[in-house]
Amino acid sequence: MNIYLVIVLTALIGEFVLRSVARYLNLKTLDGKLPQEFNGFYDEEKYGQSQKYTKTYTKFAYVSSTFDLVLIVGFILFGGFNLVDQFVRSFNLGPVLSGLVFFGMLYIAQDIISTPFSLYTNFIIEERFGFNQMTMKTFVLDKIKTYALVIILGGVVLGGILFFFEEAGAYAWMYAWGLVTFFILIAQPLFTTVIAPLFNKFTPMEDSELKRAMEAYSEKVKFPIKEICVMDGSKRSAHSNAYFSGFIKKRIALFDTLVEKHSIEELVAIIAHEVGHYKRKHILKGMVISIIHTGILFFLLSLFIDNRGLFDAFRMEEISVYAGFVFFGLLYSPLELALSVVMNVISRKHEYEADAFAAETTGSPESLVLALKNLSVANLGHLTPHPFTVFLNYSHPPVLQRIAALRE
Repeated sequence: MNIYLVIVLTALIGEFVLRSVARYLNLKTLDGKLPQEFNGFYDEEKYGQSQKYTKTYTKFAYVSSTFDLVLIVGFILFGGFNLVDQFVRSFNLGPVLSGLVFFGMLYIAQDIISTPFSLYTNFIIEERFGFNQMTMKTFVLDKIKTYALVIILGGVVLGGILFFFEEAGAYAWMYAWGLVTFFILIAQPLFTTVIAPLFNKFTPMEDSELKRAMEAYSEKVKFPIKEICVMDGSKRSAHSNAYFSGFIKKRIALFDTLVEKHSIEELVAIIAHEVGHYKRKHILKGMVISIIHTGILFFLLSLFIDNRGLFDAFRMEEISVYAGFVFFGLLYSPLELALSVVMNVISRKHEYEADAFAAETTGSPESLVLALKNLSVANLGHLTPHPFTVFLNYSHPPVLQRIAALRE
C-alpha cells in the first residue's frame, strides 16, 4: 500500500480516536456534584442544565466527527479529488484559475455538507438551552458575507500563493511566506475596519460610570484606548465576550450581553485581563509564532508539492500545485495536531499571566474571580473537565484552576 496513504489514513483515524477518547473521559467527569467554590452561584437546577449542555454537545460531536471521518476517508479512497480535478481541467482555465476553482468547489461542497450541522447547533441545541438569538435571515446573511470575504480575500491570498509556486521556482515558498506574513500583520486592522463591521454593529459607549472606570484604568496602566464600543452580540447569541483590536490605539469591544450581566468592577477586571495579554506581549508572540510556523509549512510544502507518490495516494491522474496543497495539508496533519497541543499549553500559560496582571493592576483578584464565576454560570460552562480533554483541546485553563491561581 502507498506509504503516504497509510500516513494520511492513520492520522485521520488516530485524531478521531484521540478526540473520541477525550470526549468519553469528559463525560465521565459529569457526576452532578457542584464544586464548593460555586455554592451560591449555581442552584441545583441550573447546574444540572450545565451538565446537560456539555452532554448534548459532546454526543453531537460524536455524530458530526464520525460523519466527517467517513466522508473524507471515502472521498480519498474512491478518488473524489481526482473527479473534481478532472472536472476543473475540462474548462482549460490555466493553473492559477483552475486552482481557485478547485478550492472553491471543495469549499462549497464542505459548506453545503456542514450547514445542516450548523443549523442544528444554532437552532436546536443553542435554542434548547436559551442561547440562540439568531434568526434564519441573519444566518443566511452571514453565509453570504462569509462567501464574499472568502472570494475576495481568499482569492487574493490563495491566488498569489498559487502564482508564486507556479512561476517562482525554488524560491516560491519564500515569496508565499512573505505574502502570508503581510496578511498576518494587517489582519487586526483589517478585522477592525472591514470584517467586524460587516457582521456586527459597534456603538461608541456613552459617557457613564463604566466608561469612566475603564478610561481611568487604561490611564493607570498606560494602555492607549482609541474607543470603547458596545457590540450587538445579542443578535446571534446570549453568550458573552470582550476583546480589543488595533496596533497603536486600541478599540475595546464589549458584547452587550457582557455589559448587561456584570458589575463595573467585574467588567474592569475583564478588560484588565485583556490588557494583560497586550502588556505581556502575548499577541506579538502569537504573531511571531504564526509567521515562523507559516515559513516552515511553506518550506516543507515545497518538498512535497510535486511528489508523484503523494498524488498516487489520492488516485490523481495528474500532478498540480493546487491539489498538492490539499494533500500536503492532510499529510502534515499529525504534526499540526501536535503543534496545536503545544500552542494550547502556551495559551493556557498566557491566560494565567493575563489573570495575574489583572489581579495586580486592579488590586482586586476577587473582582476577576467573581467575573469568571458569573461568566461560567451564564455560559453553562463545564467546571470539571477531564485533564486529557484540557490537554488536547483547551486554550484556556479550567475556571476552577484559574480561580485557585488568582487566590494564590
